[in-house]
Amino acid sequence: MKYKNASDILPDELLKEVQKYSSGEVLYILSPLERKKWGHGTGARTYYKQRNEEIKQKYFHKVSIDGLAKAYGLSAETIRKIVYK
Repeated sequence: MKYKNASDILPDELLKEVQKYSSGEVLYILSPLERKKWGHGTGARTYYKQRNEEIKQKYFHKVSIDGLAKAYGLSAETIRKIVYK
């Protein structure tokens, strides 16, 4: 990411207005492009959704919360949140 001088890019009116709020500060302006939602690029969202469904199925087939916590390396509280959601 390259830094650019705002006076080279912004019209004078807009630059003066921005300076009222953040004179001398470094600003980052987000791209107007829509960002991907969490997990869409890596497949993490799909992985966790499948894992949570698997946990729910095992719970409803009488596997204990403590047993699920040990099997999945999660806390009992996290298992409860998944199951009761």
